[in-house]
Amino acid sequence: MRRRRAPVVAVLTGAVLLAFAAPGTARAAAAACSGREVRTLPFATGTVHVHKRDGYVCALTVAKKPGTKRPMSVTVQARGNRPVTDKGRYSRHAGPVTVHAGHRCVRVAGSVGSQLVGSGWILC
Repeated sequence: MRRRRAPVVAVLTGAVLLAFAAPGTARAAAAACSGREVRTLPFATGTVHVHKRDGYVCALTVAKKPGTKRPMSVTVQARGNRPVTDKGRYSRHAGPVTVHAGHRCVRVAGSVGSQLVGSGWILC
């Protein structure tokens, strides 16, 4: 009886793990940026995830409801530098975009469809 359960348990465990690691999830998308998440900027149609590691800041805009392609963008700007943007028609997320900020403040913005969010100067 135990030998029959082991393969069933293994298959179910694998299915559950795959469900949580599916590339369309916000968790998998946010993993595209290394470092620790230092800010989350939620808005009506999505969320901007901001990560920092060794002086680099990375941002990613994730749609709240992935599916059809629509305009999305993410922008990161270190104070004193030009902004870096990923903009296009995506179904799941825009980015990641990474800049070297050192110890400077950064400004982050993201949009999904007509809704957008901006951070002002943060991480100073």
